[in-house]
Amino acid sequence: MSDQKTPDLTALQVQGKLADNERLKGESNLLRGTIEADLADPLTGGFSADNFQLIRFHGMYQQDDRDIRAERNEQKLEPLHTVMLRARMPGGVITPQQWLAIDEFAADNTHAGSIRLTTRQTFQFHGVLKRHIKPMHQMLGSIGIDSIATAGDVNRNVLCTSNPEQSELHAEAYQWAKRISEHLLPRTRAYAEIWLDGEKVESTQEAEPILGRTYLPRKFKTTVVVPPHNDVDIHANDMNFIAVADNGKLVGFNLLVGGGLGMTHGDTSTYPRKADEFGYLPLEHTLAVAEAVVATQRDLGNRVNRKNAKTKYTLDRVGVEVFKGEVERRAGIRFEPIRPYLLTDRGDGFGWTAGIDGKHNLTLFIENGRILDFPGKPLKRGMAAIARVHKGEFRMTANQNLVVAGVAELDKAQIEALAREHGLLDDSVSNQRKDSMACVSLPTCPLAMAEAERFLPGFVDRIEGVLATHGIADESIIFRVTGCPNGCGRAMLAEVGLVGKGPGRYNLHLGGNREGTRIPKMYKENLDEASILAELDQLVGRWVGERHQGEGFGDFLIRVGVVPEVITAKVDFHG
Repeated sequence: MSDQKTPDLTALQVQGKLADNERLKGESNLLRGTIEADLADPLTGGFSADNFQLIRFHGMYQQDDRDIRAERNEQKLEPLHTVMLRARMPGGVITPQQWLAIDEFAADNTHAGSIRLTTRQTFQFHGVLKRHIKPMHQMLGSIGIDSIATAGDVNRNVLCTSNPEQSELHAEAYQWAKRISEHLLPRTRAYAEIWLDGEKVESTQEAEPILGRTYLPRKFKTTVVVPPHNDVDIHANDMNFIAVADNGKLVGFNLLVGGGLGMTHGDTSTYPRKADEFGYLPLEHTLAVAEAVVATQRDLGNRVNRKNAKTKYTLDRVGVEVFKGEVERRAGIRFEPIRPYLLTDRGDGFGWTAGIDGKHNLTLFIENGRILDFPGKPLKRGMAAIARVHKGEFRMTANQNLVVAGVAELDKAQIEALAREHGLLDDSVSNQRKDSMACVSLPTCPLAMAEAERFLPGFVDRIEGVLATHGIADESIIFRVTGCPNGCGRAMLAEVGLVGKGPGRYNLHLGGNREGTRIPKMYKENLDEASILAELDQLVGRWVGERHQGEGFGDFLIRVGVVPEVITAKVDFHG
């Protein structure tokens, strides 16, 4: 039990004029705003200024198709406003029946009819018009899914190491991911009132005991991890519970706090940062500690400058030990020393794996997470066909792939045949393509500076060519590309990370490792595709000729001094 005295929190808070988001949250009537009035306004396809931000707390972003923005402007039309919805699915678990329902909705009501699996271990609908928004939420509600708190200044979708049916430990970890998610949800009835026609209540009767009436200073991300797999990229997240087992049973967690990858070009006060180890906690303290970390960030986070509002900046400003001590005081515990753990990899294990329950799991590679009927690869129809016969569950991974989980021995042949028939299982996909990832970026993301999802397939072709030229076609480099420095594609944990700088231009970051425990450094700035490939060709040639046995590309670049090793929590990523 902690015996620390209550510190003067006022002295630790940032002073100054609050960011405007603090005003709109405070005036929102617990996230209601005037969203219902905007929904009824037929004169625009979008939402008004405050509601533009508030709908994020309901799991949506207002977007428009930037490919046709200029054309619509010439026609004196407003942009083609739509929303992107991100579902709340702790651990990424979805049933076949739920999948068929979202497949049907996507076909009739989204841009191109696609479903996109995300790096947050859930799915997104893109291009939903305003008149379809409420029916979308009601459809999701009818199948037991919501989008509460998947965006905005709250704890977002809780990630969990994929495929929890592979062991009892995985299954326990998944249950904790769900419990943490539920515990940290907003308590406001706004979502149910607006989208599900729930009974209205006076907001004075409501309370937000964990998040507060103005919620968190900035977005907050949480994971539950089962070593040795780091498929959720712990250092991209604010709060991470790393499972500790005794004789195969979960007994507690190592807690890591303060990771995050977002930054702003040209602003050296923003940077990617690894998470700090706080210590070990027995299982029974998990929810209290989760609540204490969130509440400490709620009270100490920067509400003046949103660019410095994430937990990582709070830790660097007040000090890790001060933050940790406040968590201990609030949770009523003392952290024990970190228990030994090892992270060895973070990719998904493709193909079949056996579970302890006698069932089998098939992991499918989905490039960019985009489930659509492509020429020669009708992925969306294939997933629907599998869903109609599958008796287990689907599990979305944080690497944008999908696991068909809980397949009986007698059903394996049918599931595999359907997957191969529709291009969902393709033995010709290279290891390099499996180890590559991109955010959505253009044409819908308003923050995008350069292409990412549309850029990745062709660029991976060229990386494959570089590897083949140097005689290592079967090997791979962890490669990621994001259209802006916001971090969604987790490029700042890649061996080779491209961060969009402008149309056709990227900053090249090198030196991450395969385990996801090192942030790369900027190697060269504002390069075009040809220049990036020329750099990679030269460096891969050196790697092949000079590497130690089993040495990854990023580790090699660090060892020979192409980029300096990062040894601090706060990293100078400018190289």
